[in-house]
Amino acid sequence: MEVLTEGVHSGDASGIVPSSFRIARQLLDRLEDAQSGRVLPAAFHAPVPEERRVQAAGAAGILGDLVLRKYPFAGATQPMVADRAEALLNRTWRPALSVTGADGLPPIASAGNVLRPQTSLKLSLRLPPTLDGGKATADLKRLLDADPPAGANVVFTPDQGASGWNAPPTAPWLAQALQQASQAFYGRPVAAMGEGGTIPFMAMLGRRFPDAQFLITGVLGPHSNAHGPNEFLHIPYATKLTACVAYVLAAHAARAP
Repeated sequence: MEVLTEGVHSGDASGIVPSSFRIARQLLDRLEDAQSGRVLPAAFHAPVPEERRVQAAGAAGILGDLVLRKYPFAGATQPMVADRAEALLNRTWRPALSVTGADGLPPIASAGNVLRPQTSLKLSLRLPPTLDGGKATADLKRLLDADPPAGANVVFTPDQGASGWNAPPTAPWLAQALQQASQAFYGRPVAAMGEGGTIPFMAMLGRRFPDAQFLITGVLGPHSNAHGPNEFLHIPYATKLTACVAYVLAAHAARAP
């Protein structure tokens, strides 16, 4: 967005020339409630399936305070929600906005007492897994481009939009096999939890095999570190997980045709 203010001292222009930063704030207010962090437009929300609510409650009961304590809050900063199950749903089923970059803002050491000609922000909008990423991108462009504040030059340029994926309802045979395998090898009930990131090939598999059941799992801690230069696995945990997957495959093979 651009407001022609280059070389204008802020004291001279105060109350006359609109600040590009204030215009950016107004545009963000169309998208997000600044107090709660809730994304406002209904187009970016989707119903949460009851099965996912039940799974989130079960996982939250097992993880306990770790759901919130795993994040390194600075000082006395508090999480956006206190309910652990709601926190899990927030990171998987509810839209969220992050400002991940900015241009047009000089470093504090060299910032002068003048109005800047522009403010550019890079936005990341996480979507529920059942929404179409392309449509959401078009909806976001319409929202930000329409009726620019103070008649300023506002341009939204999409980077990329990706759709998530939601597994079909869990079949009774799979739910039973998972529960039996977890109890047999871990001595604990099975739990399921969504992931805030996208695994694109899962959506492709889901479209190609719409009637298939999916078991997506992996070793991601504690005592394991995936996708890093010092990637390592907790061998006893991984051994039990391999046994669980084998158990489920055997249960699938034993099903009546």
